[in-house]
Amino acid sequence: MRTEIGEQATALDATLDALLPRVAEVGVLGRETRQVLFIARGSSDNAAVYGSYLVQTHAGRLATLASPSIATTYKKKIDLSGVLAVAISQSGRTEEIVETLDWAAGCGARTVAVTNGEGSPLAEAAQLALVTRAGDEIAVPATKTYTTQLAALAVLGIGLGAEVDIADLRRAPEEVDRLIAATEAAEALPEIVEALAGVPGVVVSGRGIAYGTALEFAIKLKEACYLHAMGLSYADLLHGPIAVVDDDTPALLVAADSGPTLPGTVALAERVTAAGAKAYGIGGGRMLAEASTRALPGPDLPEWAAPLALIVPGQLITERLARRLGIDPDVPRGLGKVTQTDQ
Repeated sequence: MRTEIGEQATALDATLDALLPRVAEVGVLGRETRQVLFIARGSSDNAAVYGSYLVQTHAGRLATLASPSIATTYKKKIDLSGVLAVAISQSGRTEEIVETLDWAAGCGARTVAVTNGEGSPLAEAAQLALVTRAGDEIAVPATKTYTTQLAALAVLGIGLGAEVDIADLRRAPEEVDRLIAATEAAEALPEIVEALAGVPGVVVSGRGIAYGTALEFAIKLKEACYLHAMGLSYADLLHGPIAVVDDDTPALLVAADSGPTLPGTVALAERVTAAGAKAYGIGGGRMLAEASTRALPGPDLPEWAAPLALIVPGQLITERLARRLGIDPDVPRGLGKVTQTDQ
């Protein structure tokens, strides 16, 4: 897992080189549709959350997450004319995702696949396949396949009209490398890992474009460290679940260094620490660092592109925490690289 974390910058560069020239192809499908439906599970679903926020905030299109069981279990037809269905799967071989994309096409949608599996069933099923260039990923927890999915979704967003600076996207790989070095050199890293080794659970929270990062960090802690990690928007956290944050349940808070959700994340850190609990910040610049018990740096990227690197400290915490707990993070119990859901 640690090796593959370190390969992310190269994988992102290769993915952007391959996919940015295809922006115009995305635009063709975009002109035939008005809204976006994301189809995914697991870490790919967390990537879809990023895609959904990006498309809505920067391309001005409604985007939603699909419920694959409508297609595979209930087998119900829905009018999807005017919809761009985007299926995301690292392997491209998860039968439920392939079946749901086929269902979407049969309901009138235009279709896109985002996958690391060139020539996979998912890539073959879509009208347009955005194939990432992560290379082989051996560890079960997704790292480079996840971040390259985010890169592909950024390209998708640009093709659908997102008004962003592509130069910021091009800086993401170097920010990943910089953030790996900065995180591993930070005094806070071993302190946070040691603190998490002594608790039964954590709350991981972010909002808006950083929300998918919070969900992804939580799933990593669950699958590789067997920690009870609850991923929540801070808006949802404040509606009751914040009661679980205490001495035994710290909060891990993620945010870009700028953007409209940063003040709310800082306020949450202040509320957590005022109540006597621990708040560990990732990103959010000086504001979040000063409000947190301990903090790790985030990427020097605008909010829309930050998630491509913002997950890196979470990946490094997960890998170190797993080893601290005597767990091999590469092969978590009960998991494999391709998960098939009962149809």
